[in-house]
Amino acid sequence: MNRLPHWIGRAFLALCVATLAACGSLPAAPERAPVRAEATDPHTPLATIAAASGPSGTQTGARLLPLGAYSLDARLQLAERAQRSLVVQYYQFEDDATGRRLLQALRDAGLRGVQVRVLVDDLYTARSQRLLLALSKTPNTEVRLYNPFCCNRHGVLSRFLASPHEFGRLNHRMHNKLFAADGAMAVVGGRNIADDYFLLGSAQNFIDMDALLVGPVLQQLQAVFDDYWNSRLVWPIAEIVPLVDGQPVDAGDFDRWIGARAPALALPGVDLLGYAPVGQDLDAGRLALHWGAAQVIADPPTKPASMSADEALATSVTMQVWGLLLAARDEVELTSPYLVPGEKGMAAFQDLAQRKVRLTLLTNSLAANDEPLVHTGYVRYRKRLLASGASLYELSPERTRADEQFGMFGKSLGRLHSKTAVIDGRQVFVGSMNLDPRSATKNTEMGVVVDNAALAQEMLRVIEVSKTRSAYRLRLRDDGQAVEWLALDGAAETVLTDEPESTFWQRLVNRLLGPLVPETLL
Repeated sequence: MNRLPHWIGRAFLALCVATLAACGSLPAAPERAPVRAEATDPHTPLATIAAASGPSGTQTGARLLPLGAYSLDARLQLAERAQRSLVVQYYQFEDDATGRRLLQALRDAGLRGVQVRVLVDDLYTARSQRLLLALSKTPNTEVRLYNPFCCNRHGVLSRFLASPHEFGRLNHRMHNKLFAADGAMAVVGGRNIADDYFLLGSAQNFIDMDALLVGPVLQQLQAVFDDYWNSRLVWPIAEIVPLVDGQPVDAGDFDRWIGARAPALALPGVDLLGYAPVGQDLDAGRLALHWGAAQVIADPPTKPASMSADEALATSVTMQVWGLLLAARDEVELTSPYLVPGEKGMAAFQDLAQRKVRLTLLTNSLAANDEPLVHTGYVRYRKRLLASGASLYELSPERTRADEQFGMFGKSLGRLHSKTAVIDGRQVFVGSMNLDPRSATKNTEMGVVVDNAALAQEMLRVIEVSKTRSAYRLRLRDDGQAVEWLALDGAAETVLTDEPESTFWQRLVNRLLGPLVPETLL
């Protein structure tokens, strides 16, 4: 009986504190000269290896990184071998084992003279901001925050409560992911920097996809990064977090806070595509890559601040990907953890069906979704997708635990986080964009499109593993009024008639809230 009044009291106190803090504001945007990446030095070891790995000129080399341990190791290898520059751009950079490994590698690079630039969206920096600030005190290293919060920086909710008058600005986030070294090699894709994205989390882990890239696409990636780095929406971290616990911070605090250096990563001999770790190829002086024409597609850093929702949508990464999908002639396979196509997207999917283009979609089940309200938006289109002839699959946490192709999940909850597309067995998209309204109009996104049939076949192999081993196939009941989930275990097929692996309360909440949540908020 005493819990409710106590909760109300705490909430009232928090509201009072937030209201008092609401008068805070960002410091004036600092005057600074634009910074641009230097021309790539062809004589650095990474550039030499890239040149030795395949055709020169207009071709880009790409390798998929479906295995979390390999993807993390690729970033560490680039950081350790870089001689001139590192550019690092992420939506989330956590203070956990993964984040600390990379932060140490970046600090070490700065100490040996590499020019290090780190750009992090400010939404989830409550735990990592002190280490990021200390990193910025390292020689040759700069850290900046995208669209920062002014005050009450102890958590996400407190930050929003401190600036209710700025909700419109703060609701727009930078969702890009990039790690590039010496203008010669880069890793792009869907993974943030946190344990969960590299199968090192204890509670949950994500199936995700990155790609290692070399070649002329690096110039495009660095140009995109520079546009963000020089944007008026970006502040040096020391302007936003000048003190920690009321005290100034210096480079020595980094060593004091970071703790002991983590042991070397345990890497399997090969990944599910048969590749050895990237470090072995780098040691050998040649990378195994697929080569083809490539282009970067990215939102401008001011997309949320300088455009209406309609303008943001019309020029967005989302619409550029839709353009690729609509140009398909034979087949589209797409993975998206959040699948809310909207009426325009639904019309595009139906157009594919009318032109006899095969459409396969892999997304999260309710049980696997870390954003259950987004699932309510997807459910609005699920029957129509099936009725149009789409092949629809939903990831199963339980089946994911039993499959070791992406690594050991143990008791952790398996979730899909991969944002990929394969068009006509040739074009491959890998990036940060979800197929939902937030990616279209609220967040900035980035991805790369590569044209190579062999690379596309490898992506299809990865998707097939998830579809057949870790997911349910959906179909409409004979009367077309309900959805059924099919699980194939050997020769036995199990048919389920309600959201599999979900709890009664999950289903109840979604059924109650689903009709009430505006799609634009998903």
